[in-house]
Amino acid sequence: MFRLHKFYRPAILKQLKIAKTKDSLYYGASSYHSNSGVYGYRPTLETNKVELKNAELQNQINHSNIYRLIQAYRAHGHYKAPVDPLGLKTPIDREELMPEKYGLENSTESIMTNGLLYSGKDQMTVQEIINQLEDIYCNRNVSIELEHLSCPTEREWLAKKFEESTNFQLSQEEKVKFAKLMLKSEAFDHFLATKFNTVKRYGAEGGESAICFYDELFNLAANNGLDDVVICMAHRGRLNLLACLLEYPAVSMFRKMNGMREFPDDVNGDGDVLSHLTSSIDLKYGDSSIHCSMVPNPSHLEAVNPVAMGKTRAKEQSNAVGDYSNDPSSRLGDSALCLQIHGDAAFVGQGIVFESLALSNTPHFRIGGSVHFIINNQIGFTTEPNRGRSSSYSSCIAKMNGYPVLHVNSDSPSESQNVCSRDELDKEVAEWNKTLSENHDQMETYIPKANHLEKKWANLVQPSNSLDVWDTGLDPQLLKFIGARSVEYPTSIQVHPTLTKQHIRKRIEKLTEGRGLDWATAEALAIGSILCQGFNVRICGQDVGRGTFSHRHAMLVDQETDEISVPLNNIIENQKGFLEIANSLLSEEAVLAFEYGMSIENPNTLPIWEAQFGDFFNGAQIIIDTFISSGETKWLLQSGLTMLLPHGLDGAGPEHSSCRLERFLQLCDSSDSKVDGSNINMHIANPTTPAQYFHLLRRQMVRNYRKPLIMASPKILLRYPDASSSLEEFAPGTSFQPVLKDTQTIDPKAIKKIVFVCGKHFYALDAERSKRGIKDLAIIRLELRYAGRDVLCMPAVGVGQVHKKQVEAILDDTFS
Repeated sequence: MFRLHKFYRPAILKQLKIAKTKDSLYYGASSYHSNSGVYGYRPTLETNKVELKNAELQNQINHSNIYRLIQAYRAHGHYKAPVDPLGLKTPIDREELMPEKYGLENSTESIMTNGLLYSGKDQMTVQEIINQLEDIYCNRNVSIELEHLSCPTEREWLAKKFEESTNFQLSQEEKVKFAKLMLKSEAFDHFLATKFNTVKRYGAEGGESAICFYDELFNLAANNGLDDVVICMAHRGRLNLLACLLEYPAVSMFRKMNGMREFPDDVNGDGDVLSHLTSSIDLKYGDSSIHCSMVPNPSHLEAVNPVAMGKTRAKEQSNAVGDYSNDPSSRLGDSALCLQIHGDAAFVGQGIVFESLALSNTPHFRIGGSVHFIINNQIGFTTEPNRGRSSSYSSCIAKMNGYPVLHVNSDSPSESQNVCSRDELDKEVAEWNKTLSENHDQMETYIPKANHLEKKWANLVQPSNSLDVWDTGLDPQLLKFIGARSVEYPTSIQVHPTLTKQHIRKRIEKLTEGRGLDWATAEALAIGSILCQGFNVRICGQDVGRGTFSHRHAMLVDQETDEISVPLNNIIENQKGFLEIANSLLSEEAVLAFEYGMSIENPNTLPIWEAQFGDFFNGAQIIIDTFISSGETKWLLQSGLTMLLPHGLDGAGPEHSSCRLERFLQLCDSSDSKVDGSNINMHIANPTTPAQYFHLLRRQMVRNYRKPLIMASPKILLRYPDASSSLEEFAPGTSFQPVLKDTQTIDPKAIKKIVFVCGKHFYALDAERSKRGIKDLAIIRLELRYAGRDVLCMPAVGVGQVHKKQVEAILDDTFS
């Protein structure tokens, strides 16, 4: 049962065209802190606990010292393993691995192995067990760290698999395939060194075996039912992976090396550097296939990691799996896999890695895990490992989340040269070199292909250089219906009395009167209408469900049970579009990057990131500079990401006053000398009315293209009576207006002075004009530009009295 408001008729919904999207499930009201689900989050089923048989437990008790030694090898054996191909790191004989520490140095006892070691033998002597532990954990080119795992089931499963893996052997066919792959990679580097010897290529020399890992991972993913692998990596070995495995046209790569475009001439785009090229391809493995997409990245190392995570999450949303499914057996990670390829120095040195790991298993951000592959160059540009980190390994940071860590010697495929005849390998290399040479010869005549507007993006276009205007208005009765549904909740929920009075009842009153609509109501109307049209909306940030300024309340929390309700997810029956409220951890860079990743995967979702205060966006400056502002011109990737940056000089000091709008204006490719069309890199707005905000949000999804929206959102204006709108401003035929005329009725012939203003300062000027009784001055609002006070090295002063004097000075200067 829901509390309904009778005067709103659902028949009006016929005016909205409901887009067809893949079915997804809304779980209804659920606990905020808890065990119930909500759209975009389904609590993980409890992992099955390890249940050792009584005989196994008794064997551990009877032979506790040998069991302690086995656990020591599982925890410390990797220190002794020869996993460094350069031999720079000397294996360490740890005290924990010495038998005498456990009183076992002279033991000749023969014991049962059940519950102790997965040896494949029922009974072994103590010395045989020690020898086998040495072979498993210390004498191979691979070792493992697993004792830090908090889950006993996972820990025991991994120990079993690793201890049984000593019997694993590659087939002859696999050995031949891997040998050819590595030779192909090596030949590719040699070819580039000959033909493009002055071009920075970041080759895979010394790490050729990595391509065998990639190939086997794709093979396993394809043959285990996955649909997608999303790949992110930096520059080292990137071209090898693209050309040798991901079928990137070598001729297109050679054109880029020769200074030519990677896009067709009829496509608007300026391109990116060679080491940022990408591929999106279906690979065939037997009777199965897997779609592999490499995410474009900037030169800022590791910044792409959360972007790839967001793209993976968006694929899972499109496939309605895991957190987006009503099937209890459906799990995140069953349809899409995120492969993150790192460099050792960057993985431990870049803070965004920690943010991404912290984000990885939180509600509304988890993706079912990633595979992290660290290429251990043992140098960071010119910095040696002992100066590049404080930990034993670059991978130690991953242990905070309980990830198992495998250490592999990259020279381990040592038998590759003996797997087939020399003639066969020479023939493989010769054919590959011939293919590369033919591609090299075709550089001048080859026409690159663009695939940026395919599949989900097929109905979108690159905008023209002319200015377009979109009708984003809706029938007032429809808006009343959506507005009423935005505050309706199950009768079982006990909403806070203050919210009932100040939020729910006030909204109904304003909708009934058709005037005084505030910003939160305008947002709810925009989002609700977008949902009814079949699009999804995702609001992300710190405490966005409530809103930093306690204005949104998109989710209502039961004061008795902590159950929550998201009213906008119950607007109509058989609703196809849903609102996901993603209250994030206290991070800007990784979270904003994650949202950008979601935005470039699916144009049918409106991702909104709200900063706690606009001032805090600069923690994500790298993401704004290298992805949001330039991603389309570099990579042809459209993004509808919307950034809400609470902004306004209210006397709150340097870090609570400004979203530094001037920085975004600097990043915008808007022309200063001619009228702009719609094909600019991003739209920057500073709206002063709720209706303007409504139209901006709807325009993001109504248009047949996607552009980032950077919005200086309000703080004081959220509840300012004069900064409200009437339903007529939302009606059909209305749209966002870049310039707003004066609200006062003034005889044009009487005007002696015109003041152009942007943002909330309009209301201060308007009030001051009325106070002074001025009748010959008009105030025009520019909603796409910024005006502020005198130059200062920080956004605002930190002294309240000085702030007040600055405000007074601006008013006096305006009217003097």
